[in-house]
Amino acid sequence: MADSDKKAKVEVKIGDISFSAEGDKEWLSEQLEKIIESASHKSQKSSAEQEHTSEQASDRERQTFTKSLASYIREKKGESNQNQRFLATAAWLKHKGHQPLTSALVTKALRENQQKRLGNPSDALNQNVRKGYCEKSVDGFFILPEGWQALGEIK
Repeated sequence: MADSDKKAKVEVKIGDISFSAEGDKEWLSEQLEKIIESASHKSQKSSAEQEHTSEQASDRERQTFTKSLASYIREKKGESNQNQRFLATAAWLKHKGHQPLTSALVTKALRENQQKRLGNPSDALNQNVRKGYCEKSVDGFFILPEGWQALGEIK
């Protein structure tokens, strides 16, 4: 067997980790496994750090968001449009740190803050889903970037 049969070359880039080497196939295989394992650990650590940072941002937002629901609905032009009132109330709840959002939670917030009720909250959610402003999930719904834009907020 010639030396060229045992030699190999590899170049890999995973995120901000890059690895390039030439050598024995077994050695390269071992090194590649180490690089992949290292990238995996770094990715898991990075995800955990991002989640923690996002939780801290949510906590700060909750503490600094003090608008009343009435003024928020008025600001978002939801006084006379039920779908807009639903979306604005959901956004207000999100700013207050509520997750997941549900139609029942929106209805409860309106009632507890003495705001006009919605004729059919489920239909208002479905209308916002059709417009591409919200998306349903297993445990409720969430506001899409298009919904935030419709409210004049970029998320």
